[in-house]
Amino acid sequence: MIPAPARCSWNTLGHTCLDSDTALEARPGTEGAARWLRATVGAATGLPFPEGGDGANRLVLSIETDLPPEGYRLVNDDGPYLIQGGSAAGVFWGAQTFRQLLGPDAFRRAPVRPGQDWDLPQITVEDSPRFRWRGLMLDVARHFMPKEGVLRYLDLMAAHKLNVFHFHLTDDQGWRIEIKRYPKLTEVASWRARTKFGHRASPLWDEKPHGGYYTQDDIREIVAYAAERHITVVPEIDVPGHSQAAIAAYPELGNTDVIDTTALTVWDTWGISANVLAPTDSTLRFYEGVFEEVLELFPADAAEFSAFVHVGGDECRKDQWSESVTAKTRITEQGLTDEDELQSWFIGHFDKWLSARGRRLIGWDEILEGGLAPGAAVSSWRGYGGGVAAAQAGHDVVMCPEQYVYLDHRQAPGEDEPVPIGFVRTLEDVYRFEPVPARLTPEEARHVLGTQANVWTEVMEDIARVDYQTFPRLAAFAEVAWSRLPAPQERDFAGFERRMAAHYRRLDALGVAYRPPAGPRPWQQRPGVLGRPIEGPPPNR
Repeated sequence: MIPAPARCSWNTLGHTCLDSDTALEARPGTEGAARWLRATVGAATGLPFPEGGDGANRLVLSIETDLPPEGYRLVNDDGPYLIQGGSAAGVFWGAQTFRQLLGPDAFRRAPVRPGQDWDLPQITVEDSPRFRWRGLMLDVARHFMPKEGVLRYLDLMAAHKLNVFHFHLTDDQGWRIEIKRYPKLTEVASWRARTKFGHRASPLWDEKPHGGYYTQDDIREIVAYAAERHITVVPEIDVPGHSQAAIAAYPELGNTDVIDTTALTVWDTWGISANVLAPTDSTLRFYEGVFEEVLELFPADAAEFSAFVHVGGDECRKDQWSESVTAKTRITEQGLTDEDELQSWFIGHFDKWLSARGRRLIGWDEILEGGLAPGAAVSSWRGYGGGVAAAQAGHDVVMCPEQYVYLDHRQAPGEDEPVPIGFVRTLEDVYRFEPVPARLTPEEARHVLGTQANVWTEVMEDIARVDYQTFPRLAAFAEVAWSRLPAPQERDFAGFERRMAAHYRRLDALGVAYRPPAGPRPWQQRPGVLGRPIEGPPPNR
């Protein structure tokens, strides 16, 4: 099983058989898991799971108050089969384990052996997650992923017991969410004329236009689909940097006293654009309008992290602000010291604005520069340092250091690795990642909400490339996020690899184009496409 459960023991050395008469009883609060079981496991196995029944040959779903909120207990003894959870989410995670126990064919969309019976080992599994925030960030701004691909990734997250989908919706290279009061964000900002193929130093170009966006109903569907799988979607609208696409659509958002913003287009290459938002009242009002629609599309509900809105805040180049009379005037008016504090003021404005509406701001660790906005949480990406500083100051943290869990980084040093970016981060490296640095005290460590793997898609032109970079490493990350593992060097990676032998068959059944252990298949390679490999081990900072 992946992630590894906390406790698993045999009741009897043997199996029981599920067949067409196996009933499904969903007790109050578990109806969603029952629907999921019939729609997925039922479709794969051909088992109808009729309602009710009172004999041993039935599967009973129930919520039990003795279990942790996301914990579950799965029991197969003399019958009936039990999936119990401390909440509806716990029952759902138990259903994911139940599916794994049935074997890889339970991950298909239709039966490959119609009429077969399905063996279930006579075991008891008791489990609960280590971290509350177990996230995946997907960048759909650099390369757009159509809605069906996003829904598929939500299913893949659920299969690995991940529960936070960080949806990176805007960047220099594209705007991906419909905002009705600002139609040019999708008419103009969602499309670029061409795309750099490979790293930004590559001489290669894909000359066809690239883009797309999600309608508001698409977003509602994605949020609802995620909620049915107990996944919270946290949207990211990047400010004040990474905003060239928005400025190309609405030039008044840029630093018009420094450059001719009307000449800007949606950026077609990679890197960090100098074109950032102007710190004006009109820019603030514009983005308040954006966030008003975002809040309606991503409502805060009973889910623990649904109040969060990510505002980016990373890699904001200050060149234009340094030359802008408007920016200098704002610095003076607000009694600020420099451009770093101006960025802190910009982020702080939206921290207050979101807080007044019952929401919480989260941003990349650059929001620490110039002073951390009160109440803000931090996604620590440049290493552990930002997260440590934030936790020590009493702010909540999601640990996602690029040196460990940026899945766009290359997986091996070989020349066959497609478009090699960054440090070598093998499956074992990810498995030995520890989200809570030892230098935090127990009190400070309580501010670590959890951890997240990030998938930046500059060099991932289609979903097959996203699959290749994400898997199998996401399986290792999921175990780090869920299971209570020993210290990194004491972890049983050989045992994990043995379990992965079965998990690869599940990924095959799901149609995931993962990187095989022996290296990329010929069609997964990108010979001649320039990357940006970094040699040596990553810095531990």
